[in-house]
Amino acid sequence: MPKAWTVEVFHRDGFGDPEGNGALAAARESGLSGVDSVRSIRGYLLPAALSSTQVERAAAELLADPVGDRFVVLAPGVAPTTEGVRITVRRHPGVLDPVAGSVRRALALLDLEVERAATFRAYEFLGDAKPASVLAAVRRSLANETIETATAGAEPSDLPEDPLPRPFEKRRVPLGGLDEEGLLRISREGMLALSSTEMRAIRDHFEGLGRDPSDLELETIAQTWSEHCKHKTFTGRIELEEDGRRETIVGLFDATIRKATETIAAPWCLSVFRDNAGIVTLDDRHALAFKAETHNHPSALEPYGGAGTGLGGVVRDVLGAGLGARPIASTDVFCVGPPDSPEEGLPEGVLHPRRILRGVVAGVRDYGNCLGVPTVNGAVLFDPGFTATPLVFCGNLGILPLDRVAKGAREGDLVLLAGGRTGRDGIHGATFSSDALHAALPGSVVQIGDPLTEKKLIEAVVRARDEGLFRSITDCGAGGLSSAVGEMAEGLGAEVDLERVPLKYPGLTPAEIWVSEAQERMVLAVSPDRAEAILRIFGGEELEATVIGRFSGTGRLLVRYRGETWGDLDLGFLHEGCPRPTKRAKWTSPGGADPDLPPREDYGEDLRALLAHPDAASKEWIVRQYDHEVQAGSAGKPLVGPNGEGPSDAAVVVPVPGERRGVALGCGIRPRYGRIDPYAMAASAIDEALRNVVAVGGDPTRTALLDNFAAGSPERPETLGELVRAAKACRDVAIAYGTPFISGKDSLHNEFRAGGATLVAPTTLLVTAVSRVEDVGRCVTSDLKGPGNHVYLVGRTRPEIGGSLLLEIRGAGPGRSVPRLEPREGLAALRALARVIAEGTALSVHDLSEGGLALAAAEMAIGGGVGLDLDLRSVPVEAPLREDILLFSESNSRFLVEVPRGSQEAFEGGLGEVPYGLLGETTGAARLLVRGLEGQVVLDEPVARLREAWKGTLAW
Repeated sequence: MPKAWTVEVFHRDGFGDPEGNGALAAARESGLSGVDSVRSIRGYLLPAALSSTQVERAAAELLADPVGDRFVVLAPGVAPTTEGVRITVRRHPGVLDPVAGSVRRALALLDLEVERAATFRAYEFLGDAKPASVLAAVRRSLANETIETATAGAEPSDLPEDPLPRPFEKRRVPLGGLDEEGLLRISREGMLALSSTEMRAIRDHFEGLGRDPSDLELETIAQTWSEHCKHKTFTGRIELEEDGRRETIVGLFDATIRKATETIAAPWCLSVFRDNAGIVTLDDRHALAFKAETHNHPSALEPYGGAGTGLGGVVRDVLGAGLGARPIASTDVFCVGPPDSPEEGLPEGVLHPRRILRGVVAGVRDYGNCLGVPTVNGAVLFDPGFTATPLVFCGNLGILPLDRVAKGAREGDLVLLAGGRTGRDGIHGATFSSDALHAALPGSVVQIGDPLTEKKLIEAVVRARDEGLFRSITDCGAGGLSSAVGEMAEGLGAEVDLERVPLKYPGLTPAEIWVSEAQERMVLAVSPDRAEAILRIFGGEELEATVIGRFSGTGRLLVRYRGETWGDLDLGFLHEGCPRPTKRAKWTSPGGADPDLPPREDYGEDLRALLAHPDAASKEWIVRQYDHEVQAGSAGKPLVGPNGEGPSDAAVVVPVPGERRGVALGCGIRPRYGRIDPYAMAASAIDEALRNVVAVGGDPTRTALLDNFAAGSPERPETLGELVRAAKACRDVAIAYGTPFISGKDSLHNEFRAGGATLVAPTTLLVTAVSRVEDVGRCVTSDLKGPGNHVYLVGRTRPEIGGSLLLEIRGAGPGRSVPRLEPREGLAALRALARVIAEGTALSVHDLSEGGLALAAAEMAIGGGVGLDLDLRSVPVEAPLREDILLFSESNSRFLVEVPRGSQEAFEGGLGEVPYGLLGETTGAARLLVRGLEGQVVLDEPVARLREAWKGTLAW
């Protein structure tokens, strides 16, 4: 390895060491004992060719904060002095180091040109722990061996070598004459994730051509035909057996999700299901693009990079929608295992849920904050089923001119690749996401992100869009260039010369260049007469942009490397040749009944347990890490109330600065219901997403939805049966509510193979809602505004506690009475709430979700620091219910509303025929007091005590 100068940066005494404190907490959680404190170190490696004066200057002016840091410079070959046990964590050679790239660029501004730099981090553990124990704890909790190396001791550090170039030659994959087992062996060994039927179709196609496919051609087909890209389960044939009834579904997506949108036929939906994101009208000048994606498998292996590139990828989806939408707001939802899971019970290769959650939060935080796009809304759920297979959803909203929605490449246009360089990171990302996880996956499937490059990419694309310099654009995501160019060339043809692709390091084979999922890259179709102008724009942002080919009219995808043809594929076969699979699906209604819960005289203990449950507990630890104010468009905050402590139902952003029209973003996700009935789960998720946006001022008649399905293997009939029921609910409820789906994604094969067992994630549906807000000045929040106001419950409560948080905290099993949606009542409630909010007769609104009435009331009181005096006898019901059901039922389509005294008549008149009850009033006593069916007090809790329970669980 080349010798290097080492610069080590420490926090000055008296300034604290948050990284060291976090490392200590994480190591102790992983079982390490005998350590009193941890000191963190940021390390930088610079070429030995620099002089000591130059390195000292770089450290003083660039690498260390002169106020809070101190630094030490070590000459090449000199080891650091250390106290206690020192552990150093470095990136593997070839793994992208974005900070090192920033260091090189910053040094150039100091007139210090260097070709190479690297970073590392180190920890010094002080106390009475053995080095082997400390190293093991660091590897469990602080370093990820997929992309990093952790070593003990104080050794000199050198610059890492680039991966050595490997000799390669064009290789053909012999398929001719292979039987099913032979074809499947090729698929398994090449991580192609193709079935025997698909492999036979490929074999037969190339036998008809009289040759075998090249490795590049086979990889291209595998990426294009992957479940991740092709969505074969939702487009194939399904033989369904549902409670003894048989049905054949040809194209589940067309029969459900698309069917709903086509039936509604909303004229404000401009582009649905055909672009990188769904596009809807905002006003007479602007459109909105919205997309949500999953990045589950990468986040399970490397949470920080997986979530960061998940957010970066969905931002590029929006940037690639139409002719380029500027990203203005992001969302995220995380589903992980219980935070108190025992370390010793985890399967080999599975990271602890705390480690995963910390990593995915940090990944979204660092990527989004550096990018300058606010993260404004989200959710976190905990369940044992997500321990080995976490779910990571990232969404993004963008804005673009109405006249920049249509796009399309033309024959003769140039293929322009812009953004980051290409490396081996992310190879087989699409196919590896189309199969189950296991402990032996290679690190090459993990992508590493560089948000600063993406920020420059956004600015260059938007400027080029406004100057009309390109005809089409897409992001270079799953499948890399093979998917991006292949999709853009459909109906045309393309010729690509791979030696023109800028590389991070030499030695990549043409197939690796072609399918790499290296981040921050976009592909554009540019007319030759505009190439010089667009290259000048990218150059002005210090971005590489390279013409790598042209779009032809041949109907073929021709891929060359140094003049030799490595791939020649018929685009018709590539996009239409995948055999439509036939899969079996089965659904049988579960038996059982709700447990008979013993009644209590006082439900305060139950309420405090609900507030402390990780699903319901305050997410302030996460929210405070995100910049939700950047771009100055945040009109509805993630935390609300005088002290910023209460939970918000949805975010509100103003896309056009200075205007009154806004957009509400909310989500619904109820995986606990899915174990009882996925139809009810999906219906409740839609209703929850709509309740959330309406509760802040959104218009239910101008609301669009996104669907994100996650499940295990669709080859399992029971799993596919759950997906079918959920998709049917999406169709039925969307049509009933008049809320079209505009985009979505399915993420299947969320499984982990450990030994002889397969751990399967619960079938889950995330529904995200984007709703127009006519006047952000009319928006409301969930925190109570003051004493002396009326409090109403809008909507009907039913005996529905199946899948509820109440049953979980009581340890009573899932139950049976999962909440069922009454669409007519639900639609009436949504429209009535939107009306009274627009008329100004609601001071605060909060939807009833997990935990029911009791939890919603507690959250409103916590947010406002105001008390409540409520009476359960006024709850709207169809038939008499027990007090615990009235308090904790999770029935859909319900809201708790604070109404100013004197506005009672106007509010009730605005509700029309929607069921409602005047439950009580707000008080200045800062207590939550609830009276039961006999007028007795069944709950009396100080708001301060409830706040303590709510804020303690995730105060990490």
